[in-house]
Amino acid sequence: MGGVDPKKTIQLNTTNAICPIGEITGKKNIGESKIPVLSCEGACIRGEIARLAANIILRKEPYARGCHGELITVPESSIATWIKTAEKVVLIDGCFLRCHGRLFENIIDREKLIQFDALSHYNRYTEIFDYDDVPEVERKEVAQSVANWVIESLNSNVAEHSFVSCETKDEKSSGCCG
Repeated sequence: MGGVDPKKTIQLNTTNAICPIGEITGKKNIGESKIPVLSCEGACIRGEIARLAANIILRKEPYARGCHGELITVPESSIATWIKTAEKVVLIDGCFLRCHGRLFENIIDREKLIQFDALSHYNRYTEIFDYDDVPEVERKEVAQSVANWVIESLNSNVAEHSFVSCETKDEKSSGCCG
């Protein structure tokens, strides 16, 4: 990697600017004790399926979609406050790389962060990158399956247990990390 230290801390330019609808939504979600749902937003099919699954879950009580952009770059916003102070936070990562999980473990209390590796559930598309290479109907069906799996896991208290971080394929047996 040409002299780049992979463990080096990333410095972000935060802002004091606010998103008006984000402030309304964050305060509303705090008041209603909503559980934030975050997801991988990667450009590949795996990120797209995780994103679609998160958008399905937000339609169920007591879940609501969280904005990871505000969480990271607008740390004093109501959205960020809601996510950081929520009783638990659900994260659907697109694959075993756990890009968002590794980021959020440094922002959200690890005990509250419930991580799911979507790919370990559906185990397809490992040779495909572009989400357009999978028909839209199929993407939605797989995302629905992931959403059902996450909700079922949360409802069966799977999320209440400690999980080993998913660093290798062999450790992904439960599909959850954390």
